[in-house]
Amino acid sequence: MHRQCQKNQLSFLLNSEAVMPKISKLWAILQFKPNAYKLAERNLNQQGFETFLPFEEVTKYKNEQFISTQRPLFPGYMFVAFERKNTPWNKIKSTYGVSKILTLNGEPYLVPNTLITDIMARCNQAGVLLPQKQFSKDDSVCLVSGPFDNFLATVESIDENQRVWVLIDLMGQATRTLIKAEKLKYAT
Repeated sequence: MHRQCQKNQLSFLLNSEAVMPKISKLWAILQFKPNAYKLAERNLNQQGFETFLPFEEVTKYKNEQFISTQRPLFPGYMFVAFERKNTPWNKIKSTYGVSKILTLNGEPYLVPNTLITDIMARCNQAGVLLPQKQFSKDDSVCLVSGPFDNFLATVESIDENQRVWVLIDLMGQATRTLIKAEKLKYAT
């Protein structure tokens, strides 16, 4: 019998660098006007809306040196939280700096709260996406897709292509399997 990974990620989300959203609100995607994300964010926050704009670190080679900058993870878009019953969403799309709110059948397209919490958990307090941790030998991991979804495994080794050899306990016997790193997460 195999052991399944725990679905409770609360301990990970309570990490000091993680940002927690207010679950009672609904999250939608808005498009801001070119180079106006700060204006849109400020105006939405002044109206009482919670916004989330994740950034990523980008390193470019310019003038014979490497320069690190931050840019939005989803260029041109940010997330905004609102309460459906108490907020006319037209108020969001008429805010200075906002171009439009993404809709489906005339209603704001809602993003699952789990997606927002997962992205926020990978960001620091400033909203910058943290680099994904690299696995190392003897780490306890959980497979996140495929026929062994939610199985616990132990990292045996990592090759030069970032493919990970893991040992999975199948019916009391350790089985060696090659898995891509993106199909694994740390076991909680």
